[in-house]
Amino acid sequence: MTGFPPATPQTTRRPPWQTAGIVIIAFVAALWVIEIVNSASGGDLTDDGIRPRQLGGLWGVLWAPLLHANFTHLESNTIPLLVLGFLVLLGGLVRFGVVTATVWLVSGIGVWIVGGSNTVVVGASGIAFGWLAYIIVRGVFTRSFVQLALGVVILVIYGSLLWGVLPGQPGVSWQGHLFGALGGVLAARAGTEAHRMRPSQLTAS
Repeated sequence: MTGFPPATPQTTRRPPWQTAGIVIIAFVAALWVIEIVNSASGGDLTDDGIRPRQLGGLWGVLWAPLLHANFTHLESNTIPLLVLGFLVLLGGLVRFGVVTATVWLVSGIGVWIVGGSNTVVVGASGIAFGWLAYIIVRGVFTRSFVQLALGVVILVIYGSLLWGVLPGQPGVSWQGHLFGALGGVLAARAGTEAHRMRPSQLTAS
C-alpha cells in the first residue's frame, strides 16, 4: 500500500483592500462607541484630553484622539478618517501601526508643549492630518510614480484641509493639525530610510 500525507486545507488570504476596510471601519466604529458612552456620561471622558503644560494632562496624549467634544465633532472627522486611514492601511498593518503611532505621539506631544493654556484638547483630526501628510509626501521620498500620483489626487481632494495647520479658527487646535502633519512627514521619511537600509538579499557563509 502506498500512503499519502493527509491533504492540508487551503487557506485563502484576505485581499489587502478588504483587510484595510475592516480595520478602518472597526477603528472609526470604536470612536463612535466611545462618543456614545461619553455623551451618556455627560461628557466626563473629555476631561481626559490633553491639558497643555500640565503634568497630569500629559496622559491625554494617549487618550485625546479617541475622544471628541460632541457628535458633530466626530462626524466631521469620520469621512477623512475612513478614506485616509484606508489608503494608509493598503500599505500593510505593520506600516499602518508605525505611521499611526508616530503621528499620534508627535501630534499629542506637540499640543501638550505649545497648545493653548487652560484648554483641554480632544479629537482625532491630528491623526487625519498625519495620514494626509504621509500619503501626500511618501511618494517624494520613495520616488514611486504610483504613490506620487496618489498623493497628487489626495492633495487635490483634501488639500484645503491643510489650511487647518494655521491659527485662526476659534475652538480648533491648529497645533494638533500642524504637529499631526509633521508626524506624517516624519513617518514617511523614516519608513523610506528603513526600506533603503534593508539588505536587498541575504547570503549565507
